[in-house]
Amino acid sequence: MANENKVGKRIKTYRENLKMTLADLAEKSGVGAAVIASIEDGEVLPALGVLTKLSRALGQRLGTFMDDQFKPDPIITRADQLSSVKVAHEGENPAGYAYYSLAIGKPDRHMDPFRIEFTANAPTSPSSHEGEELIIVLDGTIELTYGPETTVLHAGDTAYYNSVVTHSLRALDGKPASIYGIVFLPF
Repeated sequence: MANENKVGKRIKTYRENLKMTLADLAEKSGVGAAVIASIEDGEVLPALGVLTKLSRALGQRLGTFMDDQFKPDPIITRADQLSSVKVAHEGENPAGYAYYSLAIGKPDRHMDPFRIEFTANAPTSPSSHEGEELIIVLDGTIELTYGPETTVLHAGDTAYYNSVVTHSLRALDGKPASIYGIVFLPF
């Protein structure tokens, strides 16, 4: 888990550099102090919504907590290289999905693209944060809950929405599913 704990260590470093306590960050982000402590200790990997809230509260872009190196444009991720850019491992993310960053190495980006794989029968994990999201369903069937509305999406379908509205995604039909998700966070 050494590779994955980079996220927690970076969050802790930024928090301490800002002289924030766990309670300060919890209040500013809306994420519980116990959850933040577990993330910082490497016990749990944050879902994208949680990581987004923490990055905003720390005044950083989402990719700050995932990038290891600079790469010149264009950033290309080959299909057979996805496992090397995996940000969260199945079973360790309480939201039931694993996500792969498609922009690692591009520090000047304004959006964060991911390939996200949902496990079958995983619970939903509602989220809300500043910005906008675009999702493109690659395979399987996805249920998008956006505010009080629920929509079923199939391979090839897309959804674009304001992510300040509470939203969640999950695989349907007892089968895994995958999407491309692009998150834009304004600064």
